[in-house]
Amino acid sequence: MQIQAVTFDVGGTLIEPWPSVGHVYAEVAARHGLKNFSPDQLNARFKTAWRARKNFGHSQTEWSELVSEVFGQTIPAEFFSELYGHFAEPAAWRIYEDVFPTLDLLASRPIKLGVISNWDERLRPLLHKLKLDHYFQTLAISLEVGFSKPSPVIFKNTAKELGLPPGSILHVGDSPEMDGAGATAAGFQVVQIHRRPSTSSGIHSLTELASIISSSPH
Repeated sequence: MQIQAVTFDVGGTLIEPWPSVGHVYAEVAARHGLKNFSPDQLNARFKTAWRARKNFGHSQTEWSELVSEVFGQTIPAEFFSELYGHFAEPAAWRIYEDVFPTLDLLASRPIKLGVISNWDERLRPLLHKLKLDHYFQTLAISLEVGFSKPSPVIFKNTAKELGLPPGSILHVGDSPEMDGAGATAAGFQVVQIHRRPSTSSGIHSLTELASIISSSPH
């Protein structure tokens, strides 16, 4: 089916933590008297804690529990508040260099654009501050929708918002479980992006989307 819309995951697809989650955690922790943690150590702990979580709802309580697990101790409220607020700001993120060129190109075509992301109330203002929000006709954010990827519900709701059949929408994301499985179950077309070197099928840059869309049936 002809591609009439493209939806994007956010973290790992459009933006990434900068310099890294561990660097940010270590910097904020040092200001609160916790100086014995290295960025590499915290990155490793975060990845372990993140991967172990199933059905993460992205509430502040869940984030606080995750951060406490990373540090191996209950985190004071003021520490968590500063950390949570920091990730709502552009300084904590880097936009991949292929994002603006790709979005500019797609926006010049008769194609609708959207976001489908497992995130919380910080995402809308963050995308605005990063000057990304105006590209998208719809933003499906899990905490708002009440369903997280890989649930097909968040994808199907987005198709309704866009007024298009699911089969005419291409979803782009970096997670085979969250993006690939969820989008496929909802009837979307899917392409996975590999931001790190990989031999798996998919794309390595968003700039490749132009040729994928051009080659779709018309």
